[in-house]
Amino acid sequence: MPATTSVPRIRSWWGWGYVDAHPDDAECAALGALLPGTLARPLPVPRVADLPIGRPAATPPPALAHLVTTDPQARAAHAMGKAYRDVIRALRGRPGRIPDLVAHPTGDQDVADLLDWAGEHDVAVIPFGGGSSVVGGVEYRGDAHRAVLSLDLTSMNRVLEIDTTGRSALIQAGALGPVLEAQLRPHGLTLRHFPQSFEFSTLGGWLATRAGGHYATGRTHIDDFVQSLRVITPAGAGTSWRLPASGAGPSPDRLLLGSEGALGVITEAWLRLQERPGHRASVSVAFADFRRALDAVRAIAQSDLAPANCRLLDPGEALLAGASPDGSSVLVLGFESATAPVGDRLATALDLARAYGGHAESPAADRDAPADPAVSAWRSAFLRMPYLRDGLARMGAVVETFETAATWAMIPALIDAVRTEVAAAVLKATGHPATVNCRLTHVYPDGAAPYFTVAVAGRPGDEVAIWDDIKAAANDVLHRHHATITHHHAVGRDHRPAYDRQRPEPFALALRAAKHALDPHHILNPGVLID
Repeated sequence: MPATTSVPRIRSWWGWGYVDAHPDDAECAALGALLPGTLARPLPVPRVADLPIGRPAATPPPALAHLVTTDPQARAAHAMGKAYRDVIRALRGRPGRIPDLVAHPTGDQDVADLLDWAGEHDVAVIPFGGGSSVVGGVEYRGDAHRAVLSLDLTSMNRVLEIDTTGRSALIQAGALGPVLEAQLRPHGLTLRHFPQSFEFSTLGGWLATRAGGHYATGRTHIDDFVQSLRVITPAGAGTSWRLPASGAGPSPDRLLLGSEGALGVITEAWLRLQERPGHRASVSVAFADFRRALDAVRAIAQSDLAPANCRLLDPGEALLAGASPDGSSVLVLGFESATAPVGDRLATALDLARAYGGHAESPAADRDAPADPAVSAWRSAFLRMPYLRDGLARMGAVVETFETAATWAMIPALIDAVRTEVAAAVLKATGHPATVNCRLTHVYPDGAAPYFTVAVAGRPGDEVAIWDDIKAAANDVLHRHHATITHHHAVGRDHRPAYDRQRPEPFALALRAAKHALDPHHILNPGVLID
């Protein structure tokens, strides 16, 4: 019998994920029917051949030519991230400035050589991992540079070394989530960092944006797993010491975590690993009162139970996910462990939830328990939602999501203000009413991270302007309530105005000085974090 070969799935250049997972025209129309005022038929899927892709404005020297492509498909795929704003611009044939070149370095020396050439020839360099940015973090805006080079690191994707004694690994920054985990699995280890973009984002992207991952409590950000970083800058290369902890002055890693490619290119990192979990249990808890549900989540977050999943869906979000048909709020609780059963911890968390009016069936044994239907519905909706967003975009809908974090004392008023004021801004911008849904994605003893979803019919051709109005209204509410502009989506270009207001001015001075010292020609990801 001949050997079978798997056909690689094709990534969408303009939308989320894989081409074969996108809603077809009929499903798009069905989605649009849920939002009065959307288009009668979906916008056509955009074609690279229809884009205004000109001749490259720069040519690399022969020594670097083998690393660089000018292929139109590759250039289009590296022009933007995957925010709604990016998707609708592609659908409307207005993608913005398309990079002149796309480079695929295979090692640190390649990165250094490309940065040297770019600095000498006024070429902006946009570090690029999986391209899943939803904040304008991987595109070039403006015309201050002669040419634009997208620096795609996905060829640097190996686990270079594993320290089983210290349970850590040295991993190249271009490793996509599945590629990284596949190399750790034979060793019984895992990074256990699963953002929603896991399939389509890289370790370097997680580090450069301080990405949030799988855990709803405890180790919620990639920061918590970092032992050491290596970075290539126009001013030289550097590697921080690999240490379990240190009190030696400001941390060099902290300067690079969240630097979004503006200070240097992260090429490798030592990461703390853990054994693969074998014990899991999860259950959904229904609440008739959202405020009491908030109190229940706070009580669980302030206990020492440390659930892996503790996500609260308000009634609109629960209905959208198929987790509740009756107007209840739903708390999705989950525990996992590599060493011991977790049933007792889940039972204790359920007792806390019930004390605040939560209703749930008692979960079965944790290792082989059947999936809770509401938990399964939420998980499926969570993974499918970006594709549905793109389907709605094809119907001319405006679909915005934004997330934040604030202290518990601020959370109720913050959620109420966002619902009221953003809904008012949507009505003013579109003439259509909108429901603003909310869920808590991560919770801490001192606060939580609310995540909001807005969907409304737009005006044909004006979708980006409407999106900008909604974003501005949301940013104003967050600023007044001292809620961060981003908990895990990064700053990019879309959040720059709010980030400028959030950071202390002495820190801004230090950041500008660091940028000038490390990137004297100002070629690295211009426009993110600082000018």
